Amino acid sequence: MPDPPPSSRRASSLVGAGILLSRISGVVRERAIAHFLGAGGAVDAFRAALRIPNVLQNLLGEGALSASFIPVYSRLLAEGKDEEAKKVAGAVAGMLAAVAGIVVLLGVTLARPITVVLAPGFHGERFELTVRLVRILTPGIGILVLSAWCLGVLNSHRRFFLSYVAPVLWNGAQIAVLVAVGLRATGEESLAVALAWGTFAGGVLQFLVQLPGVIRVAPGIRPSLRARLPGVRRVVRTFLPNVAGRGIVQLSAYLDLLLASLLAVGAVAALGFAQALYVLPVSLFGMSVAAAELPELSSLPEGEGGQAIGRLHAGLARIAFFVTLTSVVYLVVGDMVVGALFQTGDFGALQTRLVWFVLAGYTVGLLASTSSRLLQSALFAAGNTRTPALIAGARVLVSTAIGVAIMFQLDRLAVVPGAVHQLGSLPAFGPLPVAVREAGDTVRLGALGLSLASGLAAWLEFTLLRRAVATRVGRVSIGGGHARRILASGAVAALAGLAVRWLVDDLHPLVAGAIAGIVVAGAYLAAATALGVPEARTLTSRFRRRATTEGTPPSDR
Repeated sequence: MPDPPPSSRRASSLVGAGILLSRISGVVRERAIAHFLGAGGAVDAFRAALRIPNVLQNLLGEGALSASFIPVYSRLLAEGKDEEAKKVAGAVAGMLAAVAGIVVLLGVTLARPITVVLAPGFHGERFELTVRLVRILTPGIGILVLSAWCLGVLNSHRRFFLSYVAPVLWNGAQIAVLVAVGLRATGEESLAVALAWGTFAGGVLQFLVQLPGVIRVAPGIRPSLRARLPGVRRVVRTFLPNVAGRGIVQLSAYLDLLLASLLAVGAVAALGFAQALYVLPVSLFGMSVAAAELPELSSLPEGEGGQAIGRLHAGLARIAFFVTLTSVVYLVVGDMVVGALFQTGDFGALQTRLVWFVLAGYTVGLLASTSSRLLQSALFAAGNTRTPALIAGARVLVSTAIGVAIMFQLDRLAVVPGAVHQLGSLPAFGPLPVAVREAGDTVRLGALGLSLASGLAAWLEFTLLRRAVATRVGRVSIGGGHARRILASGAVAALAGLAVRWLVDDLHPLVAGAIAGIVVAGAYLAAATALGVPEARTLTSRFRRRATTEGTPPSDR
């Protein structure tokens, strides 16, 4: 299998570098939340309040906008139609701002009934706090929609790093507020409100830091509402079905929120902490490759199916190599990772074990979910946004059905020191009584049912996307044809991880997590190199060249 084209490797590396910095700041933010707020009712309220207006960002921005706007804008640039491209970009910006403004107004005005519908299991103080936070957070999410438009323009001009590192400011604002307010020992409710205002400020900063870059690469862009431009019509034509697809994905997220609100206190918080780690490899290795390939695949002339398949295989190989290692770490020594990152202050050992279990459920589908990002880009580049939407719908149905079937059973199981105990009769066909759910005196496993359902459904989505790509572009193989060697390397790493657990179990979580991660990664890289996995050999050769260069006197270089 040939190496990825240099432009592809460099672009995905830039995206990955930006995302890495962004996700690291996100993990620091999660650690700050864990330290000052723990994993109780206030964090449940903040997670729910952030999830509710997130529909605006996810429907109008991010994936929906990228899949519709970037192919049209990139094609116009490739054809030398720069002025027409600017007019299209300006019209898209104007329409996004208008729609986002209307939705923000509705979200703030209708915060209470929206919370009733999407978090029906919340009562009393937790419900009232959620409503208050929704009203603060919704305008900030609206600004992030315009930030996603900046990302689309910058990516089309092959300026990848800035737009993906910009969320560092969003996370940084939240961290700063948490530390500044949290050190004054205010109550959990006051701290959650301050965190919401920090989130709003971070959204403004994320947009403003990208705007000068947009002006530099595309001077003269003016927001408008010129919907009749041919390019704008093409964007809208693909945007609407893509919004429907993203809407289905968001429906899944809101169904998870709705269902988690019916579980014991802490379920929404546990899902949030686990997702912070789960989205790290999805973003680093799935989104980075998919984002870099979308403008490249969109710019290929028709009939270049062979070149497209080569790019897809190279991308799938990179994704599988890195994601398999991450999956082994999460499954085998995930409790050490969670403990190293979050176990501090009000976040104890029982919360660490719960988040690990939930993370393991998501990890079941990690390789499928990350690979699906690239397959979606292949279909988007081919002008097909309808099929990914339909497949997303199938995934939601399966995930919800499995989640409902098992989450109430697992909510009768509680994490106690050194074991998991059954607290309640089985089988269960409904939620625990409100008084039991709201007590917060035990750490229960209901959230694991939702994460495991999501992981299993991810494989259905990947299988269907792979068939769709085979019909439209050509046949592709999971792992880019290197799946067996990569999985064998993962098995070696898992054995190393199980062995190292016995040696570091009694150490501080931060030390144990660092040692376990290094041992597992080292075993994986050694095995993959010995088995001839291209990405492993590329990494080891880089290390050797760097070591040789550093060991050579400057006069001999």
